[in-house]
Amino acid sequence: MTVNEPSVPLSFPRQYARTQRFTLGAPRGFTVSPDGERVVFLRSPSGTRSHQLWVLDTGSGAAGRERVAADPDELLGGATEQLSAQERARRERSREGSAGIVAYAVDGAVELAAFALSGRLFTAELRAGTARELRTPGPVIDPRPSPDGRHVAYVARGALRVTGTEGEEDRALAEPEDAHTTYGLAEFVAAEEMARSRGFWWSPESDRLLVARVDDAPVARWWIADPAHPEREPERVPYPAAGTDNAEVRLFLIGLDGDRQEVVWDRRRYPYLARVHWSGNGAPLLLVQARDQRTQVYLAVDPATGTTRTVHVDEDPVWLDLHPGTPAWDPRGRLVRIVDEGGARVLAVGDRALTGAALHLRSVLDIGENDVLVAASAGTEAKDPETGEIHVYRVNELGVERVSEGPGIHSAVRGGGVTVLSSARADAPGSVARVLRDGTEVAVVASYAETPVLSARVRLTEGGARRIPCAVLLPSTYEEGDGPLPVLMDPYGGPHGQRVVAAHNPHLTSQWFADQGFAVIVADGRGAPGRSPAWEKAIAGDLTPTLDDQIEALQGLAGEFPLDLGRVGIRGWSYGGYLAAMAVLRRPDVFHAAVVGAPLSDLRLYDTHYTERYLGGTPQERPEVYEANSLVWDEGLVGAESPARPMMIIHGLADDNVVVAHSLKLSSALLAAGRPHEVLPLTGVTHMTPQEQIAENLLLLQVDFLKRSL
Repeated sequence: MTVNEPSVPLSFPRQYARTQRFTLGAPRGFTVSPDGERVVFLRSPSGTRSHQLWVLDTGSGAAGRERVAADPDELLGGATEQLSAQERARRERSREGSAGIVAYAVDGAVELAAFALSGRLFTAELRAGTARELRTPGPVIDPRPSPDGRHVAYVARGALRVTGTEGEEDRALAEPEDAHTTYGLAEFVAAEEMARSRGFWWSPESDRLLVARVDDAPVARWWIADPAHPEREPERVPYPAAGTDNAEVRLFLIGLDGDRQEVVWDRRRYPYLARVHWSGNGAPLLLVQARDQRTQVYLAVDPATGTTRTVHVDEDPVWLDLHPGTPAWDPRGRLVRIVDEGGARVLAVGDRALTGAALHLRSVLDIGENDVLVAASAGTEAKDPETGEIHVYRVNELGVERVSEGPGIHSAVRGGGVTVLSSARADAPGSVARVLRDGTEVAVVASYAETPVLSARVRLTEGGARRIPCAVLLPSTYEEGDGPLPVLMDPYGGPHGQRVVAAHNPHLTSQWFADQGFAVIVADGRGAPGRSPAWEKAIAGDLTPTLDDQIEALQGLAGEFPLDLGRVGIRGWSYGGYLAAMAVLRRPDVFHAAVVGAPLSDLRLYDTHYTERYLGGTPQERPEVYEANSLVWDEGLVGAESPARPMMIIHGLADDNVVVAHSLKLSSALLAAGRPHEVLPLTGVTHMTPQEQIAENLLLLQVDFLKRSL
């Protein structure tokens, strides 16, 4: 905006895009020092994408004081941030769209932080609040201080390197043997599907590291081109599609003195290295999975020899899920894990389950001397469960105590008697981060996030005989007696993607669509997380229940809300895009138009760990299952004889997760079947759409299409 340009209030689509879904300015990435004196976090000034590193002091005399520990603008001297291809890929896997300091790691005392900025290595003294650059070969990825704060390990050009915190004795501990090999980085499926973004782990004694070696030579190569720039060569990327070879992952113990020992386990039987945990409570701990994900083994590593012993084995006839914060040792050396047992998802410590069917465990947040801090939603035997809520609980042998208060979505980070409790509610925008010492509030971390120009008037309810969790949003100006409204189903509707939550901001886009004249319904049917193991696993080998439940929710709510069932649209992205396309292709009697964003149209083209889990095997083993669950197949389009419904297909041409071939195959099949449709290709856009103008215009184009079609 120029000096003389009048200030014009932002529309919701522009504000939503500019603030990256109202995340900019909100504090995140909390760490509490073990002495409870400092809370470290990331936060960007409102209206900018560049995150700074902050410290909040909690000690006597300074409680609540916030200070900047590292400012990227100062450290880069105002220069534009430059990212390597590997760093861009890491951010794509973690859906990170902001800039500046987007991640950091700390030493054991939380006195030193290390972070990468524009491919350069920086450290910050958190007590003093000073930051400086360490001269290293670059571009630097994922720097992490040793627990004693004397060294920083990082990855550069596929090599794991280490340097002193004064910048001395920088050296490579493990260098790639060829162009296919890296040390210290997570492979594609680990980062995309297992939530393991790391590839190296320090020992508690700071004298050695566990380092993943990834060889992607076995992985098939795909080409991702930019048709808007025909002068550029296509990018050649390894992509492990269902039924094809994964990268080969090995693990090594590497000492600072150069000593190297391979960690040995049955990698042929358990090729997936899902988790690594190394703390002072016990030996290095691995969780490795079979390719079919029905068996996983917890292994303790002997640091002297690299040999492993089995600590525990989990088996499930359908699949085994991975959970944040587990596995780990508690201070008494007992294994902490989350397990499906007796129809419930429970916390197990050692050989004993400490929770029951009243709670559905989501993650382990912290393991203390006398308790485990967890996040959980209501289980199958909960009394008066509230739709979409997640709470924080303290669990030990004596029982379960809820820490969070009031309806909402809560999470926590803890250390040294201090807990940062973050809470979002359905009736207020954003979230609040309260700093508690022994349960008493000592500070509130300031949020610079913008206040949305609209408010979500969400009603959380249940629909249909299955009591499907739903969120319903009507136009802000709607009054009783205005008559029925065209309906927009707005789901994700698949694994990992809970959308019916007791928080305000996740429903803002749905409210904006409602304000355009729709009754918007968000439904989390079978397959979505947060209810029970049986609910999530009901889609094994057959994804159509996710569509059936959208229909059941819609019809179940029709008697309670002003829904015009003769005008029903559906929109979605990724799995939601797959679901939207399936809705109009297979049930045109119910759905009359669809916005199909980045859909998985042919499941043979999606990755191994995800697809083989939910379809129960590879395309070679179960070709009929892949055919039945895909929207298109070589023999033609599923449902080609049914009535055609308007469809807008949107896809980023640079998407390396759900590649654009999915949408191109779908469009070709529609064309061959004589079905009119629209295709909107997004040049230079990946699976995320962080670009401000693109994100804004996508909302406007979608509502225009839906109004025309309905």
